[in-house]
Amino acid sequence: MALNQLSLSLQFARDAEATAHRATLPRHAVARWIRHALAVDAEITVRIVGAEEGQRLNREFRHKDYATNVLTFDYQQEPVAVADLVLCAPVVEREAREQNKTLEEHYAHLLVHGTLHAQGWDHETSEQDAQEMEAYETAILQELGFADPYAA
Repeated sequence: MALNQLSLSLQFARDAEATAHRATLPRHAVARWIRHALAVDAEITVRIVGAEEGQRLNREFRHKDYATNVLTFDYQQEPVAVADLVLCAPVVEREAREQNKTLEEHYAHLLVHGTLHAQGWDHETSEQDAQEMEAYETAILQELGFADPYAA
């Protein structure tokens, strides 16, 4: 399978919560996970942040006053997808622990999820859209060697 081209910027906030995850997210792995979710070429910045920055961004852009696992800022979908994916390290870590997943598994899932959002996928529009997006995420992750992220 030919994968689309990716221009990737991987950033870690100067925050102990974010930098602690650097070893879990080698650039080559992040690029591989994202490229498998791309239907078009892309320019994507991935930023790993701490709770404070995650909460501030979620409050500012979604009007929700808490840190969330991943925020997708999509600026362009075609002919090249251009987006920023912001992942909140302490939220990802907590969710991975609660879901009995490794950090790597959960980051892979959230990066695939965010990459699909960057290309126009939306699970909040209808139950059918949510099911289609989850099925596609699962297929991509299984192709990458990960288990179904939605399995109970």
